[in-house]
Amino acid sequence: MERIFSKGTLREYWEKHSETEQYLKTWYDTAMNANWKNPNEVKNTYASASILKNQRVVFNIKGNSYRLIVKFNFEKQWCFIRFIGTHAEYDKINAETI
Repeated sequence: MERIFSKGTLREYWEKHSETEQYLKTWYDTAMNANWKNPNEVKNTYASASILKNQRVVFNIKGNSYRLIVKFNFEKQWCFIRFIGTHAEYDKINAETI
């Protein structure tokens, strides 16, 4: 991915939840070095990722203790962090519209 909006969102989260830091940094590094052209290519890297409508993908973080929702623009190689939170917090939102 050329651009990830925004690493600051991830940093703020791991500063409050230090147990997620290494997992989020790993995800960020993997995504920055990826050249995903479609959701299936994301699944090839992250088999446990869930593909949703509206170009969104849900990643399990730290053994599914946390969820990361990312909206992709594969054509421009951009991704947008839409949500990060615990599994319980994730259950309270609509992942397809957030």
